Amino acid sequence: MDAPGGEDEAPLVVSVPVPEVDDGSPSEVSPPKNHVRDVHILSFAFLLIFSAYGAAQNLESTVNTENDLGTTSLGILYISFTVFSFVASPMVRFLGSKNALVLGTSGYLLFIASNLKPSWYTMVPASLYLGYTASIIWVGQGTYLTSAARSHARDSHLHEATVIGNFNGEFWAMFASTQVIGNLVSLALLGGGKANQVESIVLLDEGDIWSEFTKHIIRPALGVSGVGGAMAIFGFFDALCSLVAGQFTSGISSITLIMSGGAFLQIFVLLWLLLKYSLTSGVLGYVYPLLMAAIWGIGDGVFNTQLNALLGMLFRHHTEAAFAQLKVWQSASTALVFFLSPHVTFQAMSVLLVIVLLVSMLGFLLLTLHVENAFGHGH
Repeated sequence: MDAPGGEDEAPLVVSVPVPEVDDGSPSEVSPPKNHVRDVHILSFAFLLIFSAYGAAQNLESTVNTENDLGTTSLGILYISFTVFSFVASPMVRFLGSKNALVLGTSGYLLFIASNLKPSWYTMVPASLYLGYTASIIWVGQGTYLTSAARSHARDSHLHEATVIGNFNGEFWAMFASTQVIGNLVSLALLGGGKANQVESIVLLDEGDIWSEFTKHIIRPALGVSGVGGAMAIFGFFDALCSLVAGQFTSGISSITLIMSGGAFLQIFVLLWLLLKYSLTSGVLGYVYPLLMAAIWGIGDGVFNTQLNALLGMLFRHHTEAAFAQLKVWQSASTALVFFLSPHVTFQAMSVLLVIVLLVSMLGFLLLTLHVENAFGHGH
């Protein structure tokens, strides 16, 4: 990472220089860097980008159905994302995080434009390029947000871990809001006798794990028209929990506690589905699926804020590499689920998720103990 005060910690929007004082001598006091404002700008920019991209992605399997062009292009996208994430760190270091953010938006623009005339000659190259730019923009986002938090904490004499948590909380809350906005807009535009279109649109948004949940749980209980509402509830609690979890982040111990709580909630939902849940009538038949969606959103908000905050705290000198590794594993697992889910049952997928969550939390706890032991011995 660049040295303190370098390009990665420079404001996204440059402040106007201080004018000369009345006696004609230039002022020696420069305005402070406003990194809080930069987080607002960064978060709002991602809200706009991914609201537009989410709508295009959700239409892939609905509109581009010829020879499975839509689903194939998404599979290519996530494979490309995985491959390019391996080399995203040096690319972001070379470009600088701000330039990486600007370049990264071009892939989303091209992908959306390719849907205006979808074909194998437009969608496949656009998906490949978006995989590249997605790796760039997400590593740039994590690097810049962390650098801005460190700089703000230093300039304002605040606890660094707390600022990193607060900044991540705001960003991921805004990002999760795309779930609410996108699904409510889809329902408003496609309501009134177009329920099947609504269902198709709101099902690609959280990947195939969520689409399996809606297919097997939400749709039988609430009907097709309830899918969008359930996803909006998921997004609302995701955003709310992201904001709250960011405020409670203060160090390794708090992250461990919050992460454990989020993992417990998601395992609880999965075990509920496997062992106890059955379709019921009446009020509870509506409440239970929506409650599951809310709990799953809470867990998602926890994981997003705390994992990104943890990487920002631990990897001071290899920030780009840390976030690149995170995207490698995230995109690879998404691609795996994308191709695996059509061939396994919902119960098998739920069991697999329980195992993965347990193994992940065990590894996370071991990492926490190792880090705290290292700091305790002054390493």
